[in-house]
Amino acid sequence: MKKYYSIPQAAKLCSISRATMHRWVVAGKIKSHRTAGGHHRLLSEDFNKWLSDNEIPVEIEEIENERIKILIVDDEVSIQKYLIKILAGVFVDIELASSGFEAGKKLIQFQPDLIILDLYMPNMDGFEVCEIVKKDPSSQKIKILILSGHDTLENREKALSLGADAFLSKPSSKQEIIGCVENLLKSKKSI
Repeated sequence: MKKYYSIPQAAKLCSISRATMHRWVVAGKIKSHRTAGGHHRLLSEDFNKWLSDNEIPVEIEEIENERIKILIVDDEVSIQKYLIKILAGVFVDIELASSGFEAGKKLIQFQPDLIILDLYMPNMDGFEVCEIVKKDPSSQKIKILILSGHDTLENREKALSLGADAFLSKPSSKQEIIGCVENLLKSKKSI
């Protein structure tokens, strides 16, 4: 699977500001690709070549082991934006899915460490996604945080019985969400 860097990650590696890295990427000085959400991503091969061409000494391995990949699966755009705002950072890559079906495609391509999952979405709900992820040996180690506006005892018990690792209700505070994510990803770098 190809590896990509966000602009903040690339800037951190080069010890420059995000704004400077963004200007260079937008000006075409560094080759980039755009995600469906409009964010720039630098393919590691392109970024490594640019580093080498510009004689910038950087240890790429250092960031590879610290990156956290989070897949947000929610059909509410306002929730997606809120989670991106509070979780985005230098060591965090975030991808979005608006349905369980879309989450399945992103799961294979993105290979997240954590899925933040809504329960009620069109086509395939969060219960089904949770069950599929946790039954598949290739994905069962992925942590799943349920974030739902339907916080009932029945929903909690069902989600946890299907393999969810944690359950928070909507709305939850920034501190609650970050605390839960950090607890689930103890072996990764803190957000």
